[in-house]
Amino acid sequence: MLAEVYGERKGPDWASFTLGVFICQNCSAIHRNIPHISKVKSVLLDAWQTAEVEFMATVGNRAAQAQYEQKVPPFYYKPTFADAQILREQWIRARYERNEFVHVEKQEPYSAGYREGFLWKRGRDNGQFLSRKFILSEREGALKYFNKNDAREPKAFMKIESLNATFLPSKIGNANGLQITYLKDNSTRNIFVYHEDGKEIVDWFNAIRAARFHYLQVAFPGASDADLVTKLTRNFLKEGYMEKTGPKHTEGFKKRWFTMDDRRLMYFKDPLDAYARGEVFIGSKENNYTVLAGLPPSTQGQHWQFGITIVTPDRKFLFACETELDQRAWIAAFQKVINRPMLPQEYAVEAHFKHKP
Repeated sequence: MLAEVYGERKGPDWASFTLGVFICQNCSAIHRNIPHISKVKSVLLDAWQTAEVEFMATVGNRAAQAQYEQKVPPFYYKPTFADAQILREQWIRARYERNEFVHVEKQEPYSAGYREGFLWKRGRDNGQFLSRKFILSEREGALKYFNKNDAREPKAFMKIESLNATFLPSKIGNANGLQITYLKDNSTRNIFVYHEDGKEIVDWFNAIRAARFHYLQVAFPGASDADLVTKLTRNFLKEGYMEKTGPKHTEGFKKRWFTMDDRRLMYFKDPLDAYARGEVFIGSKENNYTVLAGLPPSTQGQHWQFGITIVTPDRKFLFACETELDQRAWIAAFQKVINRPMLPQEYAVEAHFKHKP
């Protein structure tokens, strides 16, 4: 066995003996789906031929990375263990099967600055997914979609400036489910889409990141690529159900779906609603924002017993969680944001929230 050759080793327990790389168990399942490129064995349990062991010793992960990742665009999303399966699968296929990071011309579907195609989009009112034409144009600085193929005017014009995309397959109910958000009249608008082809939806995702990258290069000419990459797209800090009450704290608590998107805490009646019922800005501790476990003693009307109080300069927001584990997770998410100093542009967002009609 390979483990006997290397002695006591720490790390992944699987390896592709045709590529010469060690891989985790989750990635080994993806590698098995490309047997013409990668063949997998267990480091601990399978028998290894001498030639296979020698090949592993000759290549290794660092050499493979140098070979297969020669020209990865800075905007291309490199998935982590926690990311959606479709992202990890397409990263592996792009790297080993399609050689996209060796041959730059193969990156055109997401790097050309223009992309047009059809995605299945969830209807705002009826909840049905219908085929819609989408166009992403860096020149226009927008992502657009059309309700009819021959329509001259788009149904929505989403500025690249505020565009975000994140994979949420469980929430959307499709393995390739992508949630796109943008600001409309300074409120968040959600669009839920998918495509049957995994490569197609990941190409759309990376095309959005490419468009955002080039927009930010112009907006922040002195910033490094590394600084800009962190601003391209973002996953939500946390999502889930909580109960909430109104500003007077005399109304009954209602169960709502909450999304923590950076400093915007949004709540929805349904997780797939197009618009939030309300949004709360979460500032920093330097600006007198605090999160506390529990609710004021006089609070009534909540069914769930694990309360959270968010103190802002203007008022207190009261929430209740179903379990203590949920309470701790939400408090940790809030505290992470509150501990982070506010950026100059975030003060303008805070001011808008304070002066909402």
